[in-house]
Amino acid sequence: MTTQHTAPATTGTSGASSGTAPPGAVQEGDRPARNGDGPDSARPGFWNDLRPVMLRLHFYAGVVIGPFLLVAAVTGLLYTVTPQLESVLYHHELTVTPHGSADPLADQVTAARKAVPDGKLVSVSPPPGPTDSTRVVFDAPGLPDGYNVTAFVDPYDHHVLGTLRTYGQWLPARAWLDSLHRTLHLGNFGRNYSELAASWLWVEVLGGLALWLGAPGPRRGLHRGLLPRAGRPGRRRTLSWHGTVGLWVSAGLLGLSATGLTWSAHAGANIGRIQDALGGGTPAVAAGPAGPGTGGGSARDVGIDAVARSAHEAGLSGLLVITPPTERGAAYVVEENTRSWPEKQDSVAVDPGTGRVIATLRFADYPLLAKLTRWGIDAHMGLLFGPVNQIALALLAVALISMVLLGYRMWWLRRPTRTGGRAFGRPPVRGAWRRLRGRVLAPAVVGAAVLGYWLPLFGLPLLVFLAVDVAAGAVCHRRVAVAR
Repeated sequence: MTTQHTAPATTGTSGASSGTAPPGAVQEGDRPARNGDGPDSARPGFWNDLRPVMLRLHFYAGVVIGPFLLVAAVTGLLYTVTPQLESVLYHHELTVTPHGSADPLADQVTAARKAVPDGKLVSVSPPPGPTDSTRVVFDAPGLPDGYNVTAFVDPYDHHVLGTLRTYGQWLPARAWLDSLHRTLHLGNFGRNYSELAASWLWVEVLGGLALWLGAPGPRRGLHRGLLPRAGRPGRRRTLSWHGTVGLWVSAGLLGLSATGLTWSAHAGANIGRIQDALGGGTPAVAAGPAGPGTGGGSARDVGIDAVARSAHEAGLSGLLVITPPTERGAAYVVEENTRSWPEKQDSVAVDPGTGRVIATLRFADYPLLAKLTRWGIDAHMGLLFGPVNQIALALLAVALISMVLLGYRMWWLRRPTRTGGRAFGRPPVRGAWRRLRGRVLAPAVVGAAVLGYWLPLFGLPLLVFLAVDVAAGAVCHRRVAVAR
């Protein structure tokens, strides 16, 4: 959502109002605001003072952050098809034909170990359905952080169907697209791109909503903003589509921005600290050596089949992830991993010496903030509501792509067309902030500073915008002084 401008209508080839200015002359956008930027702006009032400032911020953020939003939307759109893509690409590893009864999990793990001889067992996921394979996950030398080797085993004859490099529960294609969306395959440095997009998406959405619904003239009001404008092609019609699409998808985009920030590198860490301070962190079942009822370091191990039976008896169902003890005296951890509605995220700790459940953590007992975080992340990943969720995300991605491109289209239409040569579109007027009253400016500055502290990739670019704007203004004033 990039730009709105309330200059007199210039349908079709916009920019005509300034197109008569000679090259090098000060353009409208370089002059301080004097008479406002619309018919209502001459009236005193909070919104009429604030709107020109928001217009300029919306413009700058749209132009500069737009490419990051565009990349995030395109890669996110690709990500929405990954469940179906996995089913097709890895059908051989994922699917089996039922025949007889399933072999013990221990036999399946033994077969998997032979397929990954240098691997260290990480977890085992029994097949959740009769046509699903068993997943045995190993840590292996030479893998990037977070990646494992997973052996897929036919539970009916413990034949290993194949091995794949996996990222969590994601198979290679989804892991590749996931990394593309999160980091552009640039590692931790690349995470800054997606955090930058998430940090500014909500600013662009809320700012755009305010500008669209609070626009002067015939666009004013919700009822006139719900449908795009008809008529001849031009900047006004492009703006109409930009604003209308933004209005319809604003809630979804705000959700994507919020959930994206929760697992970002910098803002995510700050949000995690706030969650912990509010007692809303995600809990974990007690399974360490100091956990209640552990076997006290006994070397006896009842085996993974007994552990799975104990978990089922404790009420766990669906897709389970069984993690063996990582140190002497610790317990097995069995977790549900059903991330579609209704979520199944219960977990238990099982004493390896006795096979007895020694600790239980129910998702129903999670703090509300932890539940909201879980639901939000799973919705963001298209998991919570299955295909409906995927379609909704795809529509949001297409809408965001459209809005970014329409924003750049409006910028292009605002360029001077009568002076010859190449020129950029005019930005909204500079200097509007000088008209802000202290009671508006002071809270705005404080609010921006607080947000910038907790969301550093919002705060730092904002400082850069301000520095560039001030520098550009100084250059323009110098030109005016020389011309006189």
